[in-house]
Amino acid sequence: MEKFGKSQSVSRVEDVRFVTGQGRYVDDIAPEGALHAHVFRSPVAHGRITSLDVTEARQAPGVHLVLCSEDLHAGGLTGGLSASLAPNRDGSKGAEVRHPLLAEGKLRFVGEAVAIIIAETPAQAKDAAELILLDYEDLPAQNFLAAHVADVHDEVPGNRAVDYALGDAEAVEAALSGAAHVVRATVADNRVMVVAMEPRGCFAEWEGKRLHLCFGGQGVWGAKSELAALFGLDNAQVRVTHPDVGGGFGMKAKTYPEYVLCAFAARELGRPVRWIADRTESMLADNGARDLVHEVALGFDADHRITAYHVKTKYNLGAYNSNFGQLIQSHLFARVLTGVYDIKTALLEAEGFYSNSAQTDAYRGAGRPEANYLLERAMDYAARELGVDGWELRRKNFIAPDQFPYDTVSGESYDVGDFSRLLDAAAQACDLAGFAGRRMESESRGKLRGLGLCYYIESILGDPSETAKVEFNADGTVNIYVGTQSNGQGHETVYATFLSDQTGIPMDLIRVVQGDSDRIATGGGTGGSRSVTTQSNATLAVTATMVEKFTEFLAQKMEVAPEDVSFDDEAFRIKGSNAAPTMIDVAEMAREANRPELLVHEEQAKLPGRSYPNGAHVAEVEVDPETGQVTLESYTVVDDFGNLINPMLAEGQVHGGVVQGIGQALMENVSFDEDGQLLTATFMDYAMPRAGDVPMISFSTEAVPSTRNPMGMKGCGEAGTVGSMAAASNAVMDALATRGVARADMPFTPQRVWTLLREAAEGSEAAA
Repeated sequence: MEKFGKSQSVSRVEDVRFVTGQGRYVDDIAPEGALHAHVFRSPVAHGRITSLDVTEARQAPGVHLVLCSEDLHAGGLTGGLSASLAPNRDGSKGAEVRHPLLAEGKLRFVGEAVAIIIAETPAQAKDAAELILLDYEDLPAQNFLAAHVADVHDEVPGNRAVDYALGDAEAVEAALSGAAHVVRATVADNRVMVVAMEPRGCFAEWEGKRLHLCFGGQGVWGAKSELAALFGLDNAQVRVTHPDVGGGFGMKAKTYPEYVLCAFAARELGRPVRWIADRTESMLADNGARDLVHEVALGFDADHRITAYHVKTKYNLGAYNSNFGQLIQSHLFARVLTGVYDIKTALLEAEGFYSNSAQTDAYRGAGRPEANYLLERAMDYAARELGVDGWELRRKNFIAPDQFPYDTVSGESYDVGDFSRLLDAAAQACDLAGFAGRRMESESRGKLRGLGLCYYIESILGDPSETAKVEFNADGTVNIYVGTQSNGQGHETVYATFLSDQTGIPMDLIRVVQGDSDRIATGGGTGGSRSVTTQSNATLAVTATMVEKFTEFLAQKMEVAPEDVSFDDEAFRIKGSNAAPTMIDVAEMAREANRPELLVHEEQAKLPGRSYPNGAHVAEVEVDPETGQVTLESYTVVDDFGNLINPMLAEGQVHGGVVQGIGQALMENVSFDEDGQLLTATFMDYAMPRAGDVPMISFSTEAVPSTRNPMGMKGCGEAGTVGSMAAASNAVMDALATRGVARADMPFTPQRVWTLLREAAEGSEAAA
C-alpha cells in the first residue's frame, strides 16, 4: 500500500473554506450586472396548449425578454435535449421522443418549463410571470402503473418506451418448474426526490461568439458537447465551468432546459443571465429517482441453494427520457442482477413507461441500489418462508473465494471477493449473538425489535478513462488538473494527498483544479463511484511521465547515465552523489534552464477493468406498536473497498449514503394525486432524515484488493445507499413479522407501520 497512498485519515482541506462561509457557489460568482431569469411552469400534469399569451409579461417593469418555444425556434434553437436509449429485447432501441426546452403543443408534467422571463431583479421576473396567460385543454393524467388513460406522447401508444430482457427465459422457466421451493413476491421501490443542499442554478455569458456556461454540475464535458450541438457551435466555442457544488448525487449530471435557455437569452440580450431555483421549483422540476415495482421469483433446491432467479420490472421514466433514465432499471440494474450469489440461471425483464411526472434518472447508485434492494428483500422473504436463518441462507449461496474471477449471467466479471469473511466480521461488529437478549428486553417494554441484513455488491460505472495534468508554477506551487468534479466528497484532499504520496511534493503546495473545460481537455466527470479510482490511475500515469522526463533532464544536467538516476517517491537520487533534489527542485532547475515543456505534464489513463465494492449492512430497529414509530437503534457496516487512500473520507461517504438509503426506507416518499399534482413539494410534506433519526454508524473495512487497477481500490461513493435500503427495510420486517406481518414495502412511516400491525391483528382475530 505504500506505493499507492499511505491510507492516512487526512482531514479535509476544503472544509476550512466551507465552514467559514468562503465556498464559492454559482449564486456567489455570477457576473456583476447579470439579469435574472424566472421560469413559468406548467400548472397541470397533462394538457393540450390552446393559447399562450406573453404580451403583458413583456411589458412589465424591469423585463428585458420573455421566451416561449416559438421564440427559440425563431432564434435558431430548434433541437431538444439528448438522452441515452436502452436496447429492447428485439434488438431495437427504446423510444426516442422529443424533449423540448420549453413546452411545445402539450404540457406533460406539473413543473414543465413553458416560458422564461428575464428581468433586472428576481422579483420583477416573478411578477411578470403572473401576467402570462396560458390556456389549455385538460387531458387525463397518466399516473405510473395506473390503468392506461392517456398517451403521454402520441407516437408511443400505451406509453411503453422500453422492453428490455437479459437472460435465458426457457432455462429460467425450466429451473423454476423443477425447483424444490419457489419463493415469489411483489416488491415496490418508492419514488424519492434528490434533495441536494444547494438547488440547481447557472449563469451564462457570451464573449463574441463564444459561450461560457457556469452551473452546479457533475462534469463539464457532456454539457459542453450538448450546448455546442444545440447552438451550432464548434466545441472550442463553448466553455463550461463548475464552481463549488453543494451536492449532486446523479441528479446534477444532466444538462437541464434552464441552462440552455439562459445561454440563449444571454446571446439575445448581450448581457449575462443567471438563474437559481427555489426549493419547491427543484422538487417539481429536478429529476426524481427509483419509482419501480417488481415481480420476483427465487427457485431453490432441496438444500436451499438458488437454482433460478426471475425478475419482472416496471419502471417510471416520467414525461421524457432523461440522461440515463431508460438504462438505469435495465442495463445498469442488470450489472449486479445476481448480487453476491452463485446464480447460474437468471432472467431480467424490464419495461419502462412514460407518465405525467418529472423525469427519473440517476440517484446515488443508479440501478445498483434497486437491484440489491430487490434481491436482498427477496432473500429475506425466502428465509422466512423456508424457515431457515437468513444469514446462513446467504452464506450457503455466496460465490466462494476460489470461484473468482467469477463471470455472472449478466456478463460481469467479478475479480475478487471474500463475502463470508465480511459477513463474519459484521456478525461480530453488530453483536449478532446478543440480539435475542435485546429483543426480549424490548418486548418487556411492549416494543418490537428487528434485525435486518443486506449483503450488497456494486459495479463501478462510468468512463474507465480519465485525464490528469500537473503544472509547476513559478511561485513553487503545483496545480493538478482533474477530469472529475467534486460535489462535496473531498476530492481536493484526496487528489492532493495521492499526488503528494507519489511525488513527495508537500501537500500544502498542491492545488486541485477542476470543473473548467478550458483548462483540461477531457474528463469523465463524477458518477458511478468512479472518481477516485479513475483519477488516481491517471495521476499514476502522469507521475510516471514526470519521473521519466525529470530523470532524463537530471541525467543531462549532472552528466550521468539515466540509469544512475532514481526516484523513491520523495526525491531523486543520483548515483555517486549526495544530491537529492525533489520534484519541486527539478522543476525550478528546468525553469532556470528555459525548459518550459518540463513544467507541464498531462496523461490520460484507462482502467483495465471495473472493480466491485461489496459489504454487509446490519440495521437494528425498535418499533412502537402503539404508534407505528420506527427507531433505528444501531447500524453496522463492514465494507470491502480494497485499498483506501483516506479511510476517514471513505467512512464519511458511507455515512452519507447510509442516511440517504435510510431516508427512503423509513420516511421519504414522493406523492402525486390522481391529477398528477405533486403533494410533496415542500419540506412540510416531504420528510427528510435528521441527525436525531440516525444513530452512530459503526464502520469498518475488510480489504480484498481489486486486481483491476494498480492501486487495488474499489469505489465507495454510492455503496452506503446500495446497502442501507434493504438492511433498514429487512430490520423493520423482522420486527413486524413477530406480529404476523408477511410483506410490506418502503417507506415504513409510522402510519404505514401502524396500519400493517392493525391489519395483521384483525386478520389473526378473524382466523381465530
